Order: sequence, then structure tokens, then C-alpha cells
Amino acid sequence: IVGNVFGFKALRALRLEDLRIPPAYVETFQGPPHGIQVERDKLNKYGRGLLGCTIKPKLGLSAKNYGRAVYECLRGGLDFTKDDENVNSQPFMRWRDRFLFVAEACYKAQSETGEIKGHYLNATAGTCEEMLKRAQCAKELGVPIIMHDYITGGFTANTSLAAYCRDHGLLLHIHRAMHAVIDRQRNHGIHFRVLAKVLRMSGGDHLHSGTVVGKLEGEREVTLGFVDLMRDDYIEKDRSRGIYFTQDWCSMSGTMPVASGGIHVWHMPALVEIFGDDACLQFGGGTLGHPWGNAPGAVANRVALEACTQARNEGRDLAREG
Repeated sequence: IVGNVFGFKALRALRLEDLRIPPAYVETFQGPPHGIQVERDKLNKYGRGLLGCTIKPKLGLSAKNYGRAVYECLRGGLDFTKDDENVNSQPFMRWRDRFLFVAEACYKAQSETGEIKGHYLNATAGTCEEMLKRAQCAKELGVPIIMHDYITGGFTANTSLAAYCRDHGLLLHIHRAMHAVIDRQRNHGIHFRVLAKVLRMSGGDHLHSGTVVGKLEGEREVTLGFVDLMRDDYIEKDRSRGIYFTQDWCSMSGTMPVASGGIHVWHMPALVEIFGDDACLQFGGGTLGHPWGNAPGAVANRVALEACTQARNEGRDLAREG
């Protein structure tokens, strides 16, 4: 479908909006390494969305200072922190040094809070062999989750990493860096709902999906449409939400959507109302930009999430009250 036809002279532009994946073909893929329910069991976190934070500044920190920021955020109440997609293995912070300091930060925060903590260690690398070496290092350090940029890394590499994570008990967080090159133009390329379907088959426990309310492009109904395609087992055709085909995932595990990009505590009522519980709300400057510091920023995120979740459970209308 997305082969040579996109390069034909006769076509000025071409767009793949959606495709139906037959159940017989779906069953040839393992899907996410673990899925939403297994992740909750591993982390012992139920009844609310998960909270994350991308460490900022994205480039320039030493491994030790990076680890300190991770510790402060996790101690404040976040479930996860995250490597930015640009953080890999640069001269100012080599990947192994970062892995070591971050693992220490996670263990220290766990011991102080009694909660299981994680950091999305970016395993994306120049070769599949190097990527799997980094995944193995993360496993030996005992961290629960790693990260991959699946579009820049490639679908084959992602499927290999997902199989490794499934076999070795690691959760896999998927970043969608470079997706807008493919899906942003309205008259050419591939819509993100197709990329999301491909990722669910290739394998990923988390996938960035947009926020509706943040800084990144995304319409509410269309975003919720492909969020359902990531999480649910059977999705009925609904053109108003951009779902052009009924999709049966044949009991394949779901991928948790990650709302990330320009969000902060004032967005929390809308985020809880839009995404529900099975989502990871990923802050950045919305945590680290707190005037009192990183840990108070994390506390503010956690308090806001629990307050909004409780208000919703009591029957209050978050969309109206805000």
C-alpha cells in the first residue's frame, strides 16, 4: 500500500488514512511485550492514570546531575521519568553512565516512597546489536522499563526489541519522534492511526499519542479514535472519529497511550476526562518548571491527578468544572 505508488509521476500527492488488518494477519504478531494489565500488576498501580516526566534540559546535563533530577521527580510522587528522545550517548553523558546513575536514583526513590519507580532508559542506537546491548544492561541493573524511538529506529528493530523485552520482563515505552514528517501533511503521507496500528502489532507497552490540550497538533475526536485503536480489543467503524474500518485485535494486548507535550497541572481535569485511567500523563516543564523545585513540581502533579480522579469517581463533571 505504501510502496512505489507514492513515487509515481502521475500522482501529485497520496494519503493513506486507514487500513483494516485482517484477524488472520493480526494473529501472526505477538503485539506489545506485556500490555496494560500486566504493566499495572508489575507496578502495583491501580485506579488512576500513570504519571511521568521528561527530564529537562534535554541536553547538557552530566549523568550525575541527570540522576539527581530523576530522583527528585520520583521521590515527589511520579511513577516514571523519561529520557528525551534526543538523549542517547553524547560526549557530555554516555549511555552507560546515565543508566547507572538513573538506576541508583530509582532504587533510592523506591526505598523512600515504598512505590515501584521507573525511568524510560533510551535504548535506541545505531545498530540492532548495540540497541540490544543497552537493553541487556538495563535488565541487569533491574530497571522495569526501557524506551525506543520506533520510527527512527525502524519497525524491524522495534519488533526485535519488543521480543527481547517480552522474554526478559522489561516494559517497552515507544516514542514517535519523526512521525510528523510522515503524517502531518493533510494531503500526503500516512495518518498516525496507521502508524499506531503498526506499532501495536510490532510491539510497545506505551506509545505517545498527543494530548488534545497541549502544544502539539491533534484533533480531539480523531485523537480519541486512535487511542481506542491502541487500547481496545474490538473497535467499531466510526467515521466521525476517523475510524474507517472495524478492527478486531483478536485479544492482542493493548498499548497504553502517553499524553505528552506542553501539559501542566491546569490541564489535569481535561486530561483525566479525555483519557481516563489507562493512560500515562507525561509532563516535562510542567513538573520541572515549578518555582519551588523538581520534587514540589512532582507533588503538584500527583495531588492534581488524585484529586481529579477522585472528583470524577464521585460523579463530578470535569469537562464542565475544569
